Amino acid sequence: MSKTAREARVGDGLSPAQEVAEAMMGFVNEFKGFQAEFQTKLQQTEERLTMLDRKNMTAARTPLAGAVELGAPHQKAFNAYLRSGEDDGLRGLELEGKSLSTAVNSDGGYLVDPTTSDRVQSVLNATASIRSIASVVNVEATSYDVLVDHGEVGTGWATETSTLTETDTPSIDRITIPLHELSALPKASQRLLDDSAFDIEGWLAGRVADKFARAEAAAFINGDGIDKPKGFLTHTSVDDSIWAWGNLGYVPTGEDGDVSAEAIIDVVYALGAEYRANATFVMNSKTAGLVRKLKDNDGRFLWTDGLSAGQPATLMGYAVLIAEDMPDATTGAAAIAFGDFAAGYTVAERPDLRVLRDPFSAKPHVLFYATKRVGGDVSDFAAIKLLKFATS
Repeated sequence: MSKTAREARVGDGLSPAQEVAEAMMGFVNEFKGFQAEFQTKLQQTEERLTMLDRKNMTAARTPLAGAVELGAPHQKAFNAYLRSGEDDGLRGLELEGKSLSTAVNSDGGYLVDPTTSDRVQSVLNATASIRSIASVVNVEATSYDVLVDHGEVGTGWATETSTLTETDTPSIDRITIPLHELSALPKASQRLLDDSAFDIEGWLAGRVADKFARAEAAAFINGDGIDKPKGFLTHTSVDDSIWAWGNLGYVPTGEDGDVSAEAIIDVVYALGAEYRANATFVMNSKTAGLVRKLKDNDGRFLWTDGLSAGQPATLMGYAVLIAEDMPDATTGAAAIAFGDFAAGYTVAERPDLRVLRDPFSAKPHVLFYATKRVGGDVSDFAAIKLLKFATS
């Protein structure tokens, strides 16, 4: 009953009790109407919130993806820096490491986010380079020292009552591997960077990894050690019959510019037995085409292709790495290397990759100066032997 109707009935001579009952009934009816209206609005609000939550939720993210979220601030800040040069998000960003905290600063560029850095590193490790079979160590200093024991500890037999005599002392050499700066300078137009659909991190990782992989592969074989790693072929090589520490021993094929099955066998057994178990042949494609035609006395090929995808070919049962920076099989060339490169060659590098954005030098393009520090050198001269395509 409405308020006007109640007022009209009051004038009809209702008793006070009836008036109170009528008023209470009207109040209850109005309260029920208000309650129904409130419930309807509350339900509509809950539906809107549910729709917003569904839009904001990502399908790939799981409740337990806390480890993935750790790198998200760095990755987002690095993306903004690449696209627009905005570096506020990178300044003072703290990166948690194993028991240490490293602040990201702008000295010489900013650290690449871990996801992009890992993509570059995985490409470097997967390429046909000495890196894939060498010993790789991460360092924080500007050089890496390798202590090599290349002597023999003297031994002798003794009884409980016999007199012990002093034995020979081994020789220990310190090999210092300095780190050098490796750089790449790809560029992209600002219009392309403004396109949100363009994967800037993936593009940068691909370009940088390609440049770094080629430069490293060449330096680890032929580098002169001046502002770059020292390649193993740069060291002095001598006939294996007069080999001494500090040189690489070679075995001649007995033919100028050619090789025979006997020469392959000779270089295999010129390497010490302690190194042969993990040894690998290294040669380029042209030399591989020559070697895979070799047969033993029973007419069987020495070369065996990999039985499954990703498995390397083998030569006399030892894996073959095709490195295009090895010399061709010409007269006097050491076109084939054989050895345990995990023991014989060490690659030292800093784990961080830095990028400096330059929007001024090549307008309307933006340059990205990417740098990392890496070094390499022979760490055990007895672990690598060369096959020289010559008579002596």
